[in-house]
Amino acid sequence: MRRLRFVALGDSLTEGVGGPAGDGWRGWAALLAGGLAEDAAGSSRAGAAGPAASGGAVEFTNLAVSGAQTRDVLERQLPAGLGLRPDVVSVVVGVNDTLRCTFDIHAVAARLDTVYAAFAEQGAVLLTACLPDPGAMLGLPGALARPLARRQRAVNTVVHALSERYGAVHLHAAEGAWLTDRAMWSADRLHPGERGHRQLAVRFHALLAEAGLATGPAPSPEPERPAPTTSASLWWLATAGTGWVARRCTDLLPQLLRLAADEMRHRARGTSARLDLRTSAAVSAALTALSVTEPHPDAA
Repeated sequence: MRRLRFVALGDSLTEGVGGPAGDGWRGWAALLAGGLAEDAAGSSRAGAAGPAASGGAVEFTNLAVSGAQTRDVLERQLPAGLGLRPDVVSVVVGVNDTLRCTFDIHAVAARLDTVYAAFAEQGAVLLTACLPDPGAMLGLPGALARPLARRQRAVNTVVHALSERYGAVHLHAAEGAWLTDRAMWSADRLHPGERGHRQLAVRFHALLAEAGLATGPAPSPEPERPAPTTSASLWWLATAGTGWVARRCTDLLPQLLRLAADEMRHRARGTSARLDLRTSAAVSAALTALSVTEPHPDAA
């Protein structure tokens, strides 16, 4: 019998950054893969945790790449993913879009709609998630954090709407106690640590099991490794972590400063609500502009 095929698309979150495994990463998607199905012997192994893993009951391929935006998923990861004809596919992306000066919610919505529709047409079970805003996770000052929060809420609204349209299994990861639990997060505050990745895998597995789509055992919520020491975390943040954040935010900084200045002007005038209304109108226009054709019956 053919093994169940699980393909993961997205950015560093799905790649597994923050969840150490040997010399690499093992994120929530790799952890979830082992619980999607059981083989004839009762095992639910998904093979190794690398980009492509086979063995046991599940064939898992991780196409996610650190730094990926919705454009990268559409242009590079989607063709490869469709070629694998997955039974289950996860598409979790969007945070990197909010960290770019080119952010355009209309383009984000159109790209996600195309990706979701393509996998729905193949009959794959689609996994999606809404995510916390990076400004809050980084602890940025309010005037800097609010524009990023507004962008992330816009992306999440689009993901919510399209997930419903295509019948996706959707995880609400943008809220909850796990966001403020430091034990869940790596030193950079943007990526989950091993415990956080396990939390995402456990929650996705619960949704799939409730829908009768996961027959293997749930991933363990308990880390296999001790949490990094404070000194190790600070060293990572001062070296690799700082570089990671800088590479993704450099082109945004001048624009973010302008957005922050605009934020402060509106707060001083008592007109901050206009910024929220402007974003809501942009999201509504983006969703309205998408194709009005009915989704594939398999996605209902």
